[in-house]
Amino acid sequence: MDNNLETNTPKRQTSYRVKRTKKRWQRTVKQLSVFLLVAVLGGSGWFYLTPSGSDVRYMLADTLITSQHRYLAKYLIGQAELDNRVAAYNEQFDAMAQVKDNHNVNLASHPEGTVKIEPISRKGFKGYLMYVHDPKMIRVVTTSIVGSGERVESMVKRTGAIAGVNGGAFDDPNWNGNGFKPAGIVMSGGKVLYKGNGMNAKVNVVGIDRNGLMVAGRYSPNQLLSMGVSDAVTFQPKFIVNGKGLIKSEADGWGIAPRTCMAQLKDGTIVFVVIDGRQPGYSVGATLYDVQKILLEKGAVTAANLDGGSSTVMVKDDEVVNKPSSKYGARYLPTAFLVFDHPEDVKVPNIWAGIDMNNFDSSKKRTQQQVS
Repeated sequence: MDNNLETNTPKRQTSYRVKRTKKRWQRTVKQLSVFLLVAVLGGSGWFYLTPSGSDVRYMLADTLITSQHRYLAKYLIGQAELDNRVAAYNEQFDAMAQVKDNHNVNLASHPEGTVKIEPISRKGFKGYLMYVHDPKMIRVVTTSIVGSGERVESMVKRTGAIAGVNGGAFDDPNWNGNGFKPAGIVMSGGKVLYKGNGMNAKVNVVGIDRNGLMVAGRYSPNQLLSMGVSDAVTFQPKFIVNGKGLIKSEADGWGIAPRTCMAQLKDGTIVFVVIDGRQPGYSVGATLYDVQKILLEKGAVTAANLDGGSSTVMVKDDEVVNKPSSKYGARYLPTAFLVFDHPEDVKVPNIWAGIDMNNFDSSKKRTQQQVS
């Protein structure tokens, strides 16, 4: 009996320690579970019920709205609020387009035609500024491929341009279109090459007139012709007018995304801004409010937004300067703003002439039929 006691006691002690350790772990897991539950509920409460949490939630929703994952924004703010927010932005952009521009620009003061690139870095994003000191060096160039967009790098090489950035809006089903069909209007060299809604329909445009004055706002093609506009594409919004920013806060900055914008300084210099994004660890992107602050610091008197997101690209000396956000590289686009030593010699044929663009399928695979 004593022998049995001697041999069983250690086993009992071991069993007891195992049970005690197991109970301790169970208690710890329960405590962690309660803590996590409280944290999640508390975080959800902050996210949905507090002003600061709602600001973050709507910022995230706006970021999704500007991406190919717009539909996901409904899980943050609901489908009805998503629809309302998109409609509200469009109304806001149309209102911003109507703000009268006094064109306080001295076009005679610009220096010789030079193009300079300046890297910029702010908290959360990086990008580049391109200064084009003679605004008349700029032209809108279009794709040369029937049925497909063209990369800006290819446009620059093909035309012998000094530099360029992506241009205007285009039909882009599921953010995976072939890049051939523009939205709104396209003008180049004083000619209307594309007019999606006719010559009298007003759309938001960004462009430049024959004297080098930047034009941004809501106009019809006929109005643009009468104003002497030479090159223009469709996008929005205009966000600096007469040296004052129209975007009042970060919350109105249309989410965080890669950006391309165009501005003009008082001496006539055109500034293109490219902000990289959607690349954590390098650059997540910027709001339009962020871009507005940078351009106001640089002395911009006029500024407007161009197509951004995965379209954002800057090219100089035949090389892509920035880091486009798409894993497939720079996108195939219908238009770009390019810079030339001799812009008067640039010929831009109407690639869309004779094509029934009302029935063109932008979701079809890109073609390779290039025109000379």
